Amino acid sequence: MTGRYPPALSRRTASLLAACALGALAAACKTDPVTTGGLDVTDYRARHPVVLADGTRSLDVFPTGVGHLDPRQAADVDAFMLEYRRYGRGGLLMEVPRGVPPSQVAAVERTASVLGRFGTQNGVGAREITVTGYAVAAPTLAAPIRLSFQRMQAKVADACGLWPQDLGTRSFASDYSNQPSWNLGCAMQSNVAAQVADPVDLVRGRPEGRIDTVKRVRDIGQLRDGKDPSTTWRQDGQTAVKSQVTN
Repeated sequence: MTGRYPPALSRRTASLLAACALGALAAACKTDPVTTGGLDVTDYRARHPVVLADGTRSLDVFPTGVGHLDPRQAADVDAFMLEYRRYGRGGLLMEVPRGVPPSQVAAVERTASVLGRFGTQNGVGAREITVTGYAVAAPTLAAPIRLSFQRMQAKVADACGLWPQDLGTRSFASDYSNQPSWNLGCAMQSNVAAQVADPVDLVRGRPEGRIDTVKRVRDIGQLRDGKDPSTTWRQDGQTAVKSQVTN
């Protein structure tokens, strides 16, 4: 008995095979989209990101009546001038108080002159310093000479202390989701940003420094001789660290 499929069954089988082949071809052409990880919108790093922006660095110098600065303020001015030379963007602004009592006018002028000499000694030219005045609100209070300049700083994008929702009368949907409050993590992000000495470190890493050629040659020589090249460090709290380090 010859086994021949009926014409209808053959057509049905051919249609199924064609559909399967078409599906296989379509699956072969499918490409999955590239996905990357991200932060949830309720994460404090997404709500309060640390960004780089220009900020104002200022130093208040209180006038003295002897024509020089006391050691404390002199050290502060030296450090401030050094920071300006390294990171300053634009010129240095000196705001001199106007409207002080007559007995303090000479002290203010002498202190401003001393600050100009400090700038010259620290490599800040006279053309870089812009002198302006500001009105004293309370003549009975101490009125400082304010030095300021612009530099790039790391800070939180938004202001902290914002509470869009009342913690005591929030909606049931908001409470049921168990999401953190909006202000959570803002203070911590601000503290982290304030501790960054060079904001550029948040954008990219620093290049590798020079190697210690002397130590590397000595360590390789010890390895060739079968010796341990590691450093032995002992500190008892009484002697200097340098004298206790042996290679």
